Amino acid sequence: MKVLLVEDEKTIAVTLGDELEAAGHDVKVVGDGKEAIRVLGETAFDCVITDVRLPGADGLEVLQAAKQARPDTEVLVMTAFATVEHAVEAMRRGADDYIQKPFLNEHVVERLERVSRYRTLLDENRRLKEDLRGDHGLPGVLGVSRRIQDVFKVVRTVAPTDASVLIQGESGTGKECIARALHQLSNRAQKPFVALSCGALPETLLETELFGHERGAFTDASKLRKGRFELANHGTIFLDDIDDMPLQTQVKLLRVIQEREFERVGGEQTIEVDIRIISATKVPLIDLVKKGGFREDLYYRLNVVPVNLPPLREREGDVPLLVQHFVRRLSTGRQYTVKTDVLQAMSGYAWPGNVRELENHVAQAIAMAGGSRILKKENLLPVDKTRRAALEPPTDLKSLREVMTEAERAHLRRVLSSVGGHRTKAASVLGISRKVLWEKLKDYGIE
Repeated sequence: MKVLLVEDEKTIAVTLGDELEAAGHDVKVVGDGKEAIRVLGETAFDCVITDVRLPGADGLEVLQAAKQARPDTEVLVMTAFATVEHAVEAMRRGADDYIQKPFLNEHVVERLERVSRYRTLLDENRRLKEDLRGDHGLPGVLGVSRRIQDVFKVVRTVAPTDASVLIQGESGTGKECIARALHQLSNRAQKPFVALSCGALPETLLETELFGHERGAFTDASKLRKGRFELANHGTIFLDDIDDMPLQTQVKLLRVIQEREFERVGGEQTIEVDIRIISATKVPLIDLVKKGGFREDLYYRLNVVPVNLPPLREREGDVPLLVQHFVRRLSTGRQYTVKTDVLQAMSGYAWPGNVRELENHVAQAIAMAGGSRILKKENLLPVDKTRRAALEPPTDLKSLREVMTEAERAHLRRVLSSVGGHRTKAASVLGISRKVLWEKLKDYGIE
C-alpha cells in the first residue's frame, strides 16, 4: 500500500517508517501538518498515519484533507495526549482507528496488513464490476462470486430465446432483477415487461389481473379492463411467487401457455397473445408438485430453463460490492464512507433477508447519518445477534500478543527496580542492548 506517515518526532518517524517499508509498503514520511496537506493534494495514498499534535497544521486537519482528497483513504490517528475528547473528535471526523502512544510498531504493521488485505478485495471487486459492464455482466445485477457468475452465464445463453424460465430463490435474492435482465437482453426488449405477484391477490382478483374483465362481468366492473397478459402482448410477463397461485388459476394459465389465447372474465371473445413467460418461486416447486399443491404439467411448461438464484450468504465477496453500489445509488450525490472493519462484519453476517435486507440497512444508515459522512455499524448491521452467522467471542478476552505485551512490560519494570533503575545493568540482565532497552522503555512509557 502507499502510506503517508505524518510525525514530527524523528525516532518514531524513522523506526515506524522503516518497519512499514520492511513489510512491503511504499512509505512517504512528512514531519509537518501543512506539508502533509500539500502532499495529499498532489498524491493519492491508501493509508495516512498521522500524529494529532504537529507543527504547521494539526492531525485533525490532515485527516480532513485526506478524506476530502480520497474518501476511502484509511486514516489512523496517533497521539500521546490520549483523552476521550481526542478520540471522539477524530472518529467523528472520519478516522478509521485511534492509536495511543506509546505503541509497538508491530501493532501498526499488523493493522495495515489487515487493511491491505481487505483493500485488495475491494479493488478486485471494483475491477470485476467494470468487467460486469462487458460480456460477463447483466443489466441491473451486480456480483463477482462464482455462484452468481454461473447464473449470469445461463441468463445470457437463454435470453435471446423465447424459452420459459423458472427462477428459484429465497425472498430478497433479486428474482425480479434477473427476470428484467432476461427481458432486456432478449429480442423483446423494446416491448412491454409486465410483472405480477401471484401471492399478493386473492384468487378472484388474481384472475381479473391476469386476464382482464368485460364491462358488467361483476358488480364493480363498470368498464372493460385489460389484463396483464393482454398488456404484455409481444413482450414479457413475469409471474412472481408462482408457488402461491391457486390450482384453478393454474388450469387457465396452462391453457394460455399451450394455446397462447384466453378470454377476459365475463367475456366470450378469444384474445390471442404473443408473450414470453418468466416465473419465479421462493420454494422448490417440485416439492409442491409432489404434495399436490401445483400441477405437474404446468410445472414442466414453466420450468423449461431453470435458474437457481443463490442466497447472499453463499455469494462470497459480493457484499462489499453491493454495499458500495447501494451507497452510491441511495446517497443522492453525497459521498459516504463505510469502514473496512464494518464491511468485514457485514460480509460475515448471514443476511437471511438477502440483497433486499442489505439494501434496507444501507438506506437506514444513510437516513440516520445526519451530518456525518461515516455510515455507522449499528445501522448497517441488524441488532439481533442471535441471527448472526457465527457466535462472537466474549469482549473481555485478550489476544495472545496483548498478554505477552503486558508480561513484557511488567518484567521490564521488575528488572529495572531490582538494579535501582541502572539501564546498562538492566540491559545486561535482560540480554539485550541499551538501544533496544531504550526503545522498549519508550514504547511502554516506562520512565
